[in-house]
Amino acid sequence: MIEPVALKDFFLTFFSAAMVIMTGGLYALLFAYSRVKSRPGLMPLAYAAYAGLFASVLALAYAANLLNHGFWIGIVLLMLVGYLLAPHAIWHLCVGTHRDELAADAEPAEVFSTAVNSREV
Repeated sequence: MIEPVALKDFFLTFFSAAMVIMTGGLYALLFAYSRVKSRPGLMPLAYAAYAGLFASVLALAYAANLLNHGFWIGIVLLMLVGYLLAPHAIWHLCVGTHRDELAADAEPAEVFSTAVNSREV
């Protein structure tokens, strides 16, 4: 059974959980913006945000006593790998979905941004 979070670790738990949300969102935002606007210079910043996410998840797992059990270590690692790869998979899915609608000679970022901008809301 997992031990509850100690009262002395409450601030660490609260702060690291908030940082998981903030750095995860920043990673997704920078990744998407880098791809949609064709600005590869932002990709290192996206991966720096992911490094912050990685550190925050480890701090949260430590504070929540999840690193003492193999099952929870596996869940934490699965989440980290999934969040690293999910934006890549979503990007390829979006580009592949809209590729048939546009010219085949356009860049993937142009294919996606043109498809998004051409739809009427």
